[in-house]
Amino acid sequence: MRRSILVVAMVAALGGSAAAQQAGAQPATPRAEPPHAWVFGSWTGGIFPPGETSGPRCTGQPSVIFTRDVVLRASIFDVAYRQRLIETVAASPNALEFRFVPAAGGGNALASRMPADVGFGCPGGPNSLIVERRGENEIAFPNCAEFPSPLTRCVGN
Repeated sequence: MRRSILVVAMVAALGGSAAAQQAGAQPATPRAEPPHAWVFGSWTGGIFPPGETSGPRCTGQPSVIFTRDVVLRASIFDVAYRQRLIETVAASPNALEFRFVPAAGGGNALASRMPADVGFGCPGGPNSLIVERRGENEIAFPNCAEFPSPLTRCVGN
């Protein structure tokens, strides 16, 4: 009796596994890459001239990190990164224009609690950032007071 129960359980498990594999074997519809996919990853420099671009010194303490939905920036006066949620991204051949979800303003009670360096010191204000591509692994934030130097991509070990 035990043996037949074990066999039935194994057959059910294998059958379920095969069905799952067949369902998973169908090609998923590819998701279009966002316009800022080329900038994803960790970047060093910006606040200071770029230093090492590989190894733990770069990847362990990057100046800026770009992801699909968030841009994180280092702060000189705090350990925590400033996180900005991306609202929109407009792309041109050698630049990106980010618009962030507003950090403060309009009578927002949190406005007085926002750190002064929540933005990038750019002319468009704290809720915008223009990223200029200067090479395959180099970008700059033109006219942004808090990031006067170019940034270089941190590469793997």
